[in-house]
Amino acid sequence: MTLTGRTRARGVETVSLDSPDTRNALSAALVDELADTLTDAAKDPDVRAIVLTHTGNTFCAGADLRDPPHPDALVTLLRQIVDLPKPVVARVTGHVRAGGLGLLAACDIAAASTAATFAFTEVHIGVAPAVISLPILPRTDPRALTRYYLTGERFTAPEAARIGLLTTAGDDVDETLAPILDGLRRSSPQALAETKALLTARVLETFDRDAADLTALSARLFSSADAREGMTAFLERRDPQWAV
Repeated sequence: MTLTGRTRARGVETVSLDSPDTRNALSAALVDELADTLTDAAKDPDVRAIVLTHTGNTFCAGADLRDPPHPDALVTLLRQIVDLPKPVVARVTGHVRAGGLGLLAACDIAAASTAATFAFTEVHIGVAPAVISLPILPRTDPRALTRYYLTGERFTAPEAARIGLLTTAGDDVDETLAPILDGLRRSSPQALAETKALLTARVLETFDRDAADLTALSARLFSSADAREGMTAFLERRDPQWAV
């Protein structure tokens, strides 16, 4: 079963998360397939840039609680996006939750429609946004992030743009992206790769410094009693025992 789709137009490869039945949740299989797809696109000299988008009404619901990826695999995927020699542009027309926000932050440019909503919901199931902090913390306003990490509350696309999680938000995401993609198509592949390297150096330093610690934290939290209760409550559509 294929979990991603691919199309190409004028040098831009569009990769779609295509598991709408699970709200494009990050299963082990989806993470592996997406990594392979990005590897293929990066090697293709005819690809100038990659657009990462989705089918259904959700860009990504976060980790698939029934088949979660290993934290190491998620770190590898996020770093791959950051380190890819070609620009990766997120195109979002639906909801983004938890681990999906890590994908968003790993992309070089991120655009969303004003219909999209966002939330770091990890605290509601007894864990923390550990691994996804690798691309998020260097790129997002720390005061705003403190609020949304700790409360798990939803916020809008304009707010996501204000705090640096998105590049831009608009009513028509394709209209918003048109000049961006046109600019990428007009740019030298060498110049794009070297310019991206300048821009991502600080993010990659965060991966080098913190990936091992945050992977260990994620594994510890997901095996905890709070996580078992939180995930069970989520799957049973009830409040966890600690909710007051």
